[in-house]
Amino acid sequence: MIKIYHNPRCSKSRLGIEYLEKSGVAFEVVRYLEDVPTANQLKEVITYLGISPLELVRKNEAIWKENYKGKTLSDDAIINAMVENPKLIERPIIIKGKKAVIGRPTENIDKLL
Repeated sequence: MIKIYHNPRCSKSRLGIEYLEKSGVAFEVVRYLEDVPTANQLKEVITYLGISPLELVRKNEAIWKENYKGKTLSDDAIINAMVENPKLIERPIIIKGKKAVIGRPTENIDKLL
């Protein structure tokens, strides 16, 4: 089953949902701002993506700029920042099995279909 970490207020995230709907595959929607992933869940997603925690952060968010930008942070500290402020998590994230992609651009989703 495919899972998408989704923020309904994000146009790219909505495009990811539309893309999955058009593909005809079954998928589960996780509204990660309401159902915030744990640190362990984020670590798992980061492993599936094959990136560093910092690469999953939306660095243009005010929360990041005001509280974290320019600081030397451990991977765990970055993950904890995303758990405490889920708006910092890049979106949409699409997961299938032990593989994941960030749906920007939307065509990245094809890697999992």
